[in-house]
Parts: sequence; C-alpha cells; structure tokens
Amino acid sequence: MSTEPTPKEAPTVYDHLMVALDQMAAVAWQKLGLQPDMMTGKIEMDFVQAKVAIDVCGFLAQKLEPEVDEEGKRQLQNLIRDLKLNYVSKAGGA
Repeated sequence: MSTEPTPKEAPTVYDHLMVALDQMAAVAWQKLGLQPDMMTGKIEMDFVQAKVAIDVCGFLAQKLEPEVDEEGKRQLQNLIRDLKLNYVSKAGGA
C-alpha cells in the first residue's frame, strides 16, 4: 500500500475566478453596510465602492456562467440580483 498522496489537478482559471467572485461579493456586502468590514469590524457604507464591486461581480459571473451547471448558473444570477437589489435599496436615496 502506497502512502504517497495522489496528485491533484491544478486549479483552473475558473476556480480562481470563483474565489475572486466570492471575495468581491463579500466586499460589496461590506460596502453596502450589510456586513461589518473584515479588517475593522465596523459597518461602513461606501456606495461608490459598492457599485464597482457589484459591477466586477457581474463581469466575473458572466465569465463563469458557461463553465457551471444549471444550479451554478442560478446561484450566480441570484447573487448578482441580490447585490443589485440591495444596492438600489440602500443607495437609492443617497
């Protein structure tokens, strides 16, 4: 019996894009004031930065959609929709 680990496939560009999307979505939620900042623990709203983060999330989601199954597409679409709806709700009067 061999104790050597089995080789793993190197992450694809799509794996990296998914990580980037998750991180950028977290930033968007923070900048919308819906989650505390990871570094400071404070709620700080910045709608200009939130808009940029949401736009980047939308771009990344477009690149990822052809590479995921139907459930993955639905999750991506729901994420972008939720971010945009929350942006309009929070920043609409700003």
